[in-house]
Amino acid sequence: SVYTSNGYAVLIPDIVYKVNDPGMSAVWCMVPAVKAAIATGVVDAQKVGITGHSWGGYQTSFLVTQTDIFAAAVAGAPPTNMISMYSIIYKNSGGTNGAIFESSQGRFTSGPWENWQAYTRNSPVYHAKNVKTPLIILHNDNDGAVDFTQGIEYYNTLRRMQKPVILLEYPGENHGLARPANQHDYTERMK
Repeated sequence: SVYTSNGYAVLIPDIVYKVNDPGMSAVWCMVPAVKAAIATGVVDAQKVGITGHSWGGYQTSFLVTQTDIFAAAVAGAPPTNMISMYSIIYKNSGGTNGAIFESSQGRFTSGPWENWQAYTRNSPVYHAKNVKTPLIILHNDNDGAVDFTQGIEYYNTLRRMQKPVILLEYPGENHGLARPANQHDYTERMK
């Protein structure tokens, strides 16, 4: 409502996933959806932004490696390397991320050792050289769902390649922002 009341159109498309291609599935759905929104005449093609958090942060991080249709992007707590993320501990529960990749959001049919190409094909960090879209990454040091190293790995890779990227870290925060001052600051930076 904040964005629509300030003159923005907000598009929340459904992603139709294909097994072993969660990132590419986002591309195959989002790019045509954005183009259709632009075709209505309501959306300015030069001012399309994208944001997402957690799995949506992953999709945002991946999309900017595959298209330059977005003028700006904000990715909150994104998984960015499917291979390293697979075996990292999901600290909020104590298990590994393997189940998330094989039977939940990841939609992979196996672990990376049996499906290397699919894992690399769908990992933002492996396509970082393609990023042209200015990107803000939010990743907090106490994130118990998507390990902080995921945001750092992507950020450092993009910085090394001199890509337009900013990292926001709110010390002590978990997967989301609980402190009102941090919520306000992030909202202002995102806008």
